[in-house]
Amino acid sequence: MALHTDIPSRRQIERLLQVRGDQLVSIYLPTTPITPEAGASRIAFKNLAAEAVARVREAGLDAAEREAIEQSLDDLHDDEEFWTLQAHSLAVFADPGGLRSFRLPNRLTEAVQVADRYYVKPLLRTVTFPQTAFVLALAEGSVRLLEVTPDLPTFEVRVPDLPRDAASAAGKASITDRSPARRLQGTEGRKTLVRSYARAVDQALRAVLGGQDLPLILAATEPIDAIFRSVNSYPHLAERSLAGSPEAATDAELGEAAREVLDGLYAEQLRELTDEFGQRAAAGRTAVEINDLGRAATFGAVETLFVDIDAKLAGTIDGESGAVTLDDADQAGDYGVVDELCRRVILAGGTVLAVRAADVPEGGPAAAILRYPV
Repeated sequence: MALHTDIPSRRQIERLLQVRGDQLVSIYLPTTPITPEAGASRIAFKNLAAEAVARVREAGLDAAEREAIEQSLDDLHDDEEFWTLQAHSLAVFADPGGLRSFRLPNRLTEAVQVADRYYVKPLLRTVTFPQTAFVLALAEGSVRLLEVTPDLPTFEVRVPDLPRDAASAAGKASITDRSPARRLQGTEGRKTLVRSYARAVDQALRAVLGGQDLPLILAATEPIDAIFRSVNSYPHLAERSLAGSPEAATDAELGEAAREVLDGLYAEQLRELTDEFGQRAAAGRTAVEINDLGRAATFGAVETLFVDIDAKLAGTIDGESGAVTLDDADQAGDYGVVDELCRRVILAGGTVLAVRAADVPEGGPAAAILRYPV
């Protein structure tokens, strides 16, 4: 079952965050990659689009602009090929000038918003946990580097000067070749040759992995797993390896197994950031109250912002002071306050983690680690 995704880049997200207009439409809905069941998602989209158009009409938008939005939404609904190629969620952003859509691997909650800015926060879940990594499939008889992404099938990456296998790296016909050239025999000799092979692999990988910060997941059996780890120079090698011989697995199978490892890595990163939040709290470098968060985001003081992906707070944030005004229900000129916090943090170079409610420190809709006290 293939996922057809369009993962937004940070730059695309920044552009969405910067758009302003009279009535900007944001729609999120769960979808399915199972083509025979895609019809239900299409019907759900039609209903949400109708709700959005009704809100635009109520707001009194110019008739020509309203019709342009309605036409864009209708065109997407009528695109049969588009609906046969889906992932787990769909995000749609429409205005009188056109429409943008992203098919996402995360399962998001259904939502419709019409405001003077796009509702971007749910989209951040995808870039918080991007499901991207390298896999090194390493055995004595073969080696290959794979790249795992949420957009494409797992594919092999060309690595210049990567040895074919342990024997070729040692200049031998086979790993069991006991010619007297180096007088290496038995188990210790074999390990020495494998260690030289591992070093050659590590050296070759530097040309591709240098400057990267993606996890590298090792698919290897013992003793080559431990030997490679002893010589590895890439700082983002995952502690957990993929079980079994990589020679017996396809690229796609290794990619699927790697995604499970990534889930564990992201959970660990979240635990570490939560621990950091606790440590910074003692120094007055955290914020959880909504007014404190508004000021910190406005002044560029937020280093890391945790947000509940499903939380919504109607209201506004003052552009200069950061003071937050909350309303009991959406009113004209309101937008998602939490979404606006995300916008200000991202545009100031901070990091936003869109997480589930249970993962936000102190249990509120948002919490922040600060660069400095405010």
